[in-house]
Amino acid sequence: MQYAVELYLPRFTKDALPEATERAGAMAEQMAREGTPVRFLHSIFVPGDEMCFLLFAGPSTGIVAELAHRAAITFERVFEVDVAFAERGRRQREAES
Repeated sequence: MQYAVELYLPRFTKDALPEATERAGAMAEQMAREGTPVRFLHSIFVPGDEMCFLLFAGPSTGIVAELAHRAAITFERVFEVDVAFAERGRRQREAES
């Protein structure tokens, strides 16, 4: 399953974003070494809405929230996403063009 951690930039400055993604990736690697199957995928920054999403593959929202806490990342929520569905839709739109 894939999950997003939602961050707002007024509390989390844009300049701190690369550091947070580095911490997220390092913590995911550490937790994987500890036996928790979690992986940092990438981040999405939406400047107009002052928000960022850190995307992970893992077993549950609870594990991903634990990772964010352990990486000292302040977040609003963690929720499941279907990135594969979005990718299928993109490929379908491209085929129709």
